Amino acid sequence: MAEVWLGFDTFLNRQIAVKLLKPQLASDLVVAERFRREAIVCAGLNHPNIVAVYDTVEDDQRQAVVMQYIQGKSLRELLDRRKRLGPMLTIHMGAAMAAALDAAHRAGLVHRDVKPGNILLTPDGKFLLADFGIAKALVASGEDLTHDNIMMGTAKYLSPEQVRGKPLDGRADLYGLGLVLYECLAGKVPFLGETDADTALARLQREPTDLAHLRPSLAPQLVRVIHKLLARNPDHRYATGEETRVALIQALGAQNDYTTSMTPPSGATPPKPMRRAMTSDESSVARIPGQPVLETALNATPPKTLRDPRVQKASWRFFSLPPSTKILSLVVLLLSVAVGFVATRSNSSQQIDTQVAQSVAVDQSPVTISRMVSFDPNGDDAQENEAQIWALRDSNPKTAWTTDCYANQFFGTKEYVGVLIELSRATTGTLLVGMKNAPWSLEIYTANGAAPSRLEQWGARAGADYNTRRGVAQFVVPSEAQFVLLVLREVGTSVQCSAKNPYQGVIQDISFNGA
Repeated sequence: MAEVWLGFDTFLNRQIAVKLLKPQLASDLVVAERFRREAIVCAGLNHPNIVAVYDTVEDDQRQAVVMQYIQGKSLRELLDRRKRLGPMLTIHMGAAMAAALDAAHRAGLVHRDVKPGNILLTPDGKFLLADFGIAKALVASGEDLTHDNIMMGTAKYLSPEQVRGKPLDGRADLYGLGLVLYECLAGKVPFLGETDADTALARLQREPTDLAHLRPSLAPQLVRVIHKLLARNPDHRYATGEETRVALIQALGAQNDYTTSMTPPSGATPPKPMRRAMTSDESSVARIPGQPVLETALNATPPKTLRDPRVQKASWRFFSLPPSTKILSLVVLLLSVAVGFVATRSNSSQQIDTQVAQSVAVDQSPVTISRMVSFDPNGDDAQENEAQIWALRDSNPKTAWTTDCYANQFFGTKEYVGVLIELSRATTGTLLVGMKNAPWSLEIYTANGAAPSRLEQWGARAGADYNTRRGVAQFVVPSEAQFVLLVLREVGTSVQCSAKNPYQGVIQDISFNGA
């Protein structure tokens, strides 16, 4: 309908956005009147999560709306670049939009076009609802410019009642918000057909795929909130935007609890390797390297016989004996202690020798990959398509782990993403990475003890490879390591991405062959 220009308010000394009706539509009286009414409708809304309207003017028979200038981007742009969002950011957005819709509904308006393109994000993380161009009053006043048998809105984000041409209320917008939340978390809308008509009708024929299957890391309470918003029957949804906002805030707490009860995201907290529990003698040995093992252990822990309560009690009884028997008793006691000490020392020596032999025994078991997690410390949630990471270990050529879609092949300002690999034990060997698209540029880094959370903490890279064709990259792990970090520096285009963000890393499988 319109073009949006950046303008400057010389009277109030501020930047503004000027929404100008396109020239070819200026002669359409219905479109021009709808455009004018949008300005009047929005001017009556005063909410921090709704784009403010300052004025409406007409210039050379072209309608224009003067609005608040939002310096940022749309949620559509963010999703095109990232494909999916983390649950915390998604809940933050959803709560803001629920509050904005609640204000609009209380003012007697249904937005009818809640979609990512109409949700704006500022650099400081604030979400605003925009574009009330096809908003409709809940109570009609004057001539209605739309009809019940005409679907108004965007096919992917229509509510079932919009598709059927039924009377609408605010719950239709809440359904649209549910679709947006679903897309943010799943990376795709739940209903998509070959045509707009197929897409619109799909929601009348089936329920959306369970979001928990697409994103297992989501708290069940959050999944329930979104599926309730997507109920086909409006009576089964939340009644108001405020109810939706409260439910999302409660789901935020549940998501926090659910996240901390699971393995922390890669990059956020270094994963801890599995360790065998050590005895007190083994821990003493490990504490002072370079000392003879047996001597260190004996010096670190006094013989248990000398700490035995019975010896202490005997000493107390010795001092209570008559003077005539002190010398004899002293000789007997010292002999007893000496015998006990020698026996204990002998037993301790045998135990420690056995423990040391066990601890230095070479582990001959095959080395396996214990786990893999995505590595994205420069992302907002430290994850990169974590829900598909399982595909790297299933040896199935039809499955793959993919990165998000990016505007350039070097991951923009993030510069890299990766996969953190933990081996069953420290070893040397060969890492094999099956790349399904090209070109690609890969690097590996290694560590022991714990995996650093930032790339710069890993030290010098252990290997690098580049190719302009899809295929298998091979990396030699030259020194013993339990953690291997695979870093993607450059990736090729992917048919799964949009023309605006065409670049994506696609990895079929990762395997490790121990030396």
